Amino acid sequence: MDLSEWTPFIQKEWFRHHFMKLVYLLQFIILLIPSFLPTEFTSLSIVILILIGILTFIIHESLHFLVIYRKGDMSLTFSGIFFWIHTNATLSKARFLIFMSLPFIALSVVPVLLSFFVTDHVKILLLFVGWLNALISASDLINSILIMIKPANSVFCRGYYRVKQV
Repeated sequence: MDLSEWTPFIQKEWFRHHFMKLVYLLQFIILLIPSFLPTEFTSLSIVILILIGILTFIIHESLHFLVIYRKGDMSLTFSGIFFWIHTNATLSKARFLIFMSLPFIALSVVPVLLSFFVTDHVKILLLFVGWLNALISASDLINSILIMIKPANSVFCRGYYRVKQV
């Protein structure tokens, strides 16, 4: 990969340096959401909530893997409580946007929408999955916005992007 042809995905030094602080702020805001909901997650067993949390995380990461499966080498790394999927694949703007947003749509948007059509414990479970996944997806949400503002014919690889000549 010739870095002279590629631009850092996050170009502004300040934003690159403070990216995780913005993620933490978004996570804090998401953590406050249950206090504004009329239902409480505490009516469910803590063991059930933990198991659902683990399952939500596994499905979230699996959806990421599904998008880049067979596109290149993949690895899962972590620092503290944060996980990152690394790949050497070059992804189009559309595929990279799907890679970042699919887990949020499938595990936050869809469950919250479905919660309008069910009652009681199922509603609480769906809201919990949606809320927890939104918390997990905080950096994905910020990255999705950044992907959307890149030029239409951009390709992405290893934290860099370039505009592909048509």
